[in-house]
Amino acid sequence: MIVLMLVVGAHPKMTRKNGDHENGHQSDDPSNAIKHDIDSQTDGMTGNAEGGGDPSIAGTDPGVLAQMLADKEKEVAELKDKYLRSLADSENARKRIRQQSEESVRLQKEALLRDLLPIVDNLERAIEAARGSSDPKLIIQGVELVLRTLLDFLRNHGVIPLHAVGQLFDPLKHEAADHVESESHPPNTVIAEFHRGYQLGDRTLRPARVTVAKGGSGEGNSEPNSDSGRNGGQN
Repeated sequence: MIVLMLVVGAHPKMTRKNGDHENGHQSDDPSNAIKHDIDSQTDGMTGNAEGGGDPSIAGTDPGVLAQMLADKEKEVAELKDKYLRSLADSENARKRIRQQSEESVRLQKEALLRDLLPIVDNLERAIEAARGSSDPKLIIQGVELVLRTLLDFLRNHGVIPLHAVGQLFDPLKHEAADHVESESHPPNTVIAEFHRGYQLGDRTLRPARVTVAKGGSGEGNSEPNSDSGRNGGQN
């Protein structure tokens, strides 16, 4: 009897000792420690996600959220429509400007060609008069009439002839075709003209092709370059 009581009284202690031994064995297991850390981190992340949301959206009714989304989609659609309309208006403006420019060039070309037609008429009259008459004066008068008409045409469009003979050589207006020694003209003076030059506004339309005087063997060594006038006329 006494022995049985001693065994029963000792059993809880043995149980606790075994439990403590098991707990100590589990705490020493590395896998349990890792699992505990993962669970702790997961709980922390869940708590941050729940506490870090937008306070204006948290707890909002799903129907209200759906309406807000629909409103935003409508706003995006309106902005896209405005952008496409602006893009189309810009493209139409470019096309309109290009068409107006082409139309302006066409009208100017028509006006230029229309002004040339009277010159053609005068040439036809001069040829007809020359065929029906043996008097050279009539032929000359017809050609002079055509020339005056053509010069008037050029003058009306801003083209004026350049007078080169007697002027100092200017590479911007003259093209030296020849150089001759002359005792009666200062060096670098234009003494003859092969074809006349013309000026449009303040620019040389075509330089005059000229002959330039140069001094004797003992006078000035500088001579105008025949290429300088050609280059000057292109500027």
